[in-house]
Amino acid sequence: MTLSIPSSEEAARAWQAPLYADLAGDLNVSFEFFPPKTEKMEEQLWSAIETLTPLAPKFVSVTYGAGGSTRERTHNTVARIAKETPLSAAAHLTCVAASKAEIDEVADAYWDAGVRHIVALRGDPPEAGTKFMPHPQGYQGAAELVEGLRKRHPFEISVAAYPETHPDAACAQSDVDNLKRKLDAGATRAITQFFFEPETFFRFRDTASAAGITADIIPGIMPVSNFAAVQRMSAMCNTDVPGWMGKLFQGLDDLPAARQLVSATLAAELCRKLYAGGVRDFHFYTLNRAELSYAICHLLGLRPANTEKTA
Repeated sequence: MTLSIPSSEEAARAWQAPLYADLAGDLNVSFEFFPPKTEKMEEQLWSAIETLTPLAPKFVSVTYGAGGSTRERTHNTVARIAKETPLSAAAHLTCVAASKAEIDEVADAYWDAGVRHIVALRGDPPEAGTKFMPHPQGYQGAAELVEGLRKRHPFEISVAAYPETHPDAACAQSDVDNLKRKLDAGATRAITQFFFEPETFFRFRDTASAAGITADIIPGIMPVSNFAAVQRMSAMCNTDVPGWMGKLFQGLDDLPAARQLVSATLAAELCRKLYAGGVRDFHFYTLNRAELSYAICHLLGLRPANTEKTA
């Protein structure tokens, strides 16, 4: 299969040293956080938000625990971001263990709090390893959820995409067909699950285009701060972890500073190759830490902007 990577001077430059010289910084970024469980974790979250805010992200999102387990904490975090920062806050919302009426109530609460962007997801079952079962009075999946949210309020809506196929999908084509249903139902864009090789994204982008998908597909970037944890997450979401990556992190378990440097290098190289292929929007899974995402954005030419609220 031939990849649709633009043959251009910019693409050629990406393979020449120095990789990050004179980049225009002409990119849009967004960052994902999770709701904190403890006071210490809350301090870490708000420190990360404070560090990343000057990069003027297009939006920041806050995750929703399996089975709606973090519903209240997610709402409180998103509402605080919307109220106290200049950032556009997006709330994750899932179909799991909730009726349509309950989801409508949550959506209304977000709208009343000034939140205008929802990341609409089917969601994971409350117990790991079990099969997703829709609520008897709930939405059957993300496409129905998108349609319901559109009827409720004029939200901006993002949905998930899986470059290496969702674990529950019958096949890769059915997974792409499901993505198209979500976008046709009214979603604005798709954000991918994390992946580790640029060809994975380019192949998926080409497949989506061939299926008639015209909406933006934003690559989700996961800087690897803990290799063992990423291996576990990858196994659950059907993401391939290349063998060469394991070799690069080997022996770094007790050397966190060195591990950070390796992680930033690998994620920045991935982003640089995506940039060479025409990508200008990146979504970073921060795990509530700012350093890696900030460093990668800096290497790509992004610099702080004036993000103060205006009257």
